[in-house]
Amino acid sequence: HGLYTLTDPLPLTTLTPTTRPILITHKSAMRFASLLIATAAVTATAFAPQPASLNASFSARPTSSLCAMPICIVVEAEIKEDRMDDFLDMIEKNAVGSRAEPGCIRFDVLQAEDASNKFFFYEVYEDAAAISHHKEQPHYAAWGAFKESGGTISSVSKKASGKFMT
Repeated sequence: HGLYTLTDPLPLTTLTPTTRPILITHKSAMRFASLLIATAAVTATAFAPQPASLNASFSARPTSSLCAMPICIVVEAEIKEDRMDDFLDMIEKNAVGSRAEPGCIRFDVLQAEDASNKFFFYEVYEDAAAISHHKEQPHYAAWGAFKESGGTISSVSKKASGKFMT
């Protein structure tokens, strides 16, 4: 039998159908509770309805049809040094707003290692309708206004269809 402190529950004694007493220790009760919880968790997960977003995994999409794959946009932007603070404030709001849009799967902002004023945006959308919706948003308009105000040295966008994605 194990050692107990005053904070541990005392061992329980119960009778079996043959009326022999069985000592249930704190350790054996904890093992049983852990097994019960693990079994319940597996059962609940196995029969729980899955959200629509999990059912639409890319691996289940046919690779022979590019139209069924997501649309990616890669933007390479070089920002004027004296506009970096404005840019960083604007692009953070743009990224946060974009990620909240329906149909936006991913919106990453990356900074080049060899040039602190060069950035890449990696955007992934479910389809063309999601891109159209994105272009109607105020945070997208802020990017356009930043470019129009002369905040960029250059900005090049490339559109691609997803092929092998995770």
